[in-house]
Amino acid sequence: MVARLANRRSRTMVSLPILTFHTLDEQGSVISFSPGVFRRAMGRLHENGYRTLSLTDAVVTLQHNRPVPDHSFVITFDDGYQSVYTEALPVLREYGMSATVFLTVGTTATTESTSQLPTLGGRFMLSWGEIRKMQDQGFAFGAHTLTHPDLTRLPGDKVEAEICRSKTIIEERLGSSVTCFAYPYGRYDDRSRDIVRQHFVCACSDKLGLTTSASDLYALERVDAYYLRSDRLFDVMLTRRFPWYIFARSIPRRIRRAVQFRTT
Repeated sequence: MVARLANRRSRTMVSLPILTFHTLDEQGSVISFSPGVFRRAMGRLHENGYRTLSLTDAVVTLQHNRPVPDHSFVITFDDGYQSVYTEALPVLREYGMSATVFLTVGTTATTESTSQLPTLGGRFMLSWGEIRKMQDQGFAFGAHTLTHPDLTRLPGDKVEAEICRSKTIIEERLGSSVTCFAYPYGRYDDRSRDIVRQHFVCACSDKLGLTTSASDLYALERVDAYYLRSDRLFDVMLTRRFPWYIFARSIPRRIRRAVQFRTT
């Protein structure tokens, strides 16, 4: 039954996966993804004719319900961990791929290229010099607030500052427009969504699923790499079972969301 529903959904509308990673390391946390698995996975995707789209291009394609090139997908990284530069960049450059990195930029703007983003979880973060080098290699950058708060728990003026100031800092540092946003922890409410809608083209949420032409542009689904964390699991992406697998894994999350909604 689940397989039939997933397959029916994939046949009736344009869809593609937006993969989301955080840090490439062997620490074994829920946000960790093995660098070795990442390298092998990108190699297999490349060998099978897969190609990356930028998040902005993907959104425009889906918004107008245009055909998505076969074997297309989007790569995103949240927070701005240094492993994106040290581990992901060499692999993606080798295979002619790119990604969008959502940056948590901090409250202090500095002009030093060696200055790093504020530490999250005790891990090393990207420096602005590294970010500019990645920009030169075709990477795109989006906003992920100043301090990575749960926006649904902040007063309205602080929500707006977290969202808008982070966009401004990145634009000033990189000299290019920032059009994409990712909600910290994927959480949003009507207030934060409305603010994001005024300043960005799209935003990524914590919804697990394939993004389609029917998706809410300000609450886009993504495929968390946690569900692809081994060679065997990542290989599912190469099969027709992939939409079914993601749909099935999304059911517990949808149930938890429904329960939380009823109890709030």
